[in-house]
Amino acid sequence: MQVSLESTSSLGRKMTVEVPAERIDPEVEKRLKSMSQRVKVAGFRPGKVPFRILKQRFGEQVLQEVTNEVLRASFAEAVAQNELRPAGGPRIEPSELGEGRGLKYTAVFEVYPEFELADVEGLEIKRPQVEITDADIDRMIKRLREQRKTWDIVERPAQKGDQVVIDYKGSIDGASFEGGEGEDMPVELGAGRMLSGFEDQLAGASAGDDKTVQISFPKDHHKQDLAGQMAHFDVKVKRVLQPRLPVVDEDFAKSLGVAEDGVEGLRKAVRANLEREREQRIHTRIKTQVMEGLLQRNDVELPEALVKQEIERIRHQVMERSGETDEQRFPDELFAEEARRRVKLGLIIGEIIRKQELKPD
Repeated sequence: MQVSLESTSSLGRKMTVEVPAERIDPEVEKRLKSMSQRVKVAGFRPGKVPFRILKQRFGEQVLQEVTNEVLRASFAEAVAQNELRPAGGPRIEPSELGEGRGLKYTAVFEVYPEFELADVEGLEIKRPQVEITDADIDRMIKRLREQRKTWDIVERPAQKGDQVVIDYKGSIDGASFEGGEGEDMPVELGAGRMLSGFEDQLAGASAGDDKTVQISFPKDHHKQDLAGQMAHFDVKVKRVLQPRLPVVDEDFAKSLGVAEDGVEGLRKAVRANLEREREQRIHTRIKTQVMEGLLQRNDVELPEALVKQEIERIRHQVMERSGETDEQRFPDELFAEEARRRVKLGLIIGEIIRKQELKPD
């Protein structure tokens, strides 16, 4: 096997590989002969198909299979021979191929950058000091009560904090739209779960009232046909309910999985959870400072192949979370900066691991 290598840029490489026919043709012949025992060809008994017929029928297919395998293996050998570390897959340019001619191809790729890690001496890391107080515990218990509140029907106009149950039908320029209708929809006023302005316009409504609500869909709404459009909703208010918070007692503590010491046991459990959360957040803050320090101190040239891979990964994550299927709504430039940051940090951390010979226990 002959290999020639040239640099097309600081990280770019162009490698030409020539594989002799002796590495390909015998393997093709071997596979064709082994096929004679299992392939069926009209006019011949199993195992009696002449080699020339096998070659005529399956020669090109087998040659392609063997060539692909040889190409992958020879590329790996050539990379190892030249002590290269490819960053991303290679682009294989048109190759010579044919019986008796062997294989010749050119692989274009980038390599990982070589760089010296910057000294971290003097890098300042601040550990936040956070004390858990009784007021923090009170706020958490209040939040737990809010999560378990129930609703009681009231005969008065709705106010902030209440829940109204509605039927609604929306239209834009007099025409209905997908997702614009609903029945027995609970809406908590002030919760901010509906489009901006929807909840505010239901304040003061009573059971049995008919209301017209007008809202404008945001310009960046995920449904393009609704983005920036003014919609009218005909709303029927069916019920108004006010919240009722559970009493903080032994039963409330048990409902949260605290079996002993009643309210005092609940407060201890809440404190323990807050302390765990505090330590996790402090750890995250410290880690973020370390990573930012490494990013700022190290100058690393980035392989564009890795940046493109990371852009694709981020785009896929965003589309999966949003439920959006149109890739054109998420151009590369939206993710390029974050992708470059991730790739750079990955290269730095990878170099630290390699230099320090770190291994997981």
